[in-house]
Amino acid sequence: MTYDQFNAFCAALPAATYVVQWGGAHVWKVGGKVFAIGGWADGSPAFTFKTSKLSYEVLKDQPGLRPAPYLASRGMSWIQNYAKPGLKDKELKAYLTESHRLVALGLTKKKRKELGLEVA
Repeated sequence: MTYDQFNAFCAALPAATYVVQWGGAHVWKVGGKVFAIGGWADGSPAFTFKTSKLSYEVLKDQPGLRPAPYLASRGMSWIQNYAKPGLKDKELKAYLTESHRLVALGLTKKKRKELGLEVA
């Protein structure tokens, strides 16, 4: 996946907003909270996303994946897809979608309603 493809995919998620920060990283947020980051790796494109605790345990040692720099060291369940083989684009999109969902669930019901996100 290229950064352009990453940005186009994240832009299509509900209430997603984009900002460039942290030295040129492509940062995607929902309700002001980060759900995906493109960047932070030397060389090839890198994509960072939030996961469930179980997915984190499954993914963290797979080739091309690692606990996300800065975030995972603070006890958060974030994974970075930074090298080959890593995730296939279809798998990466599924994890990005899930990251968006997890972060949105952490917003208040009021905020989710304001953003037009489903409130359960």
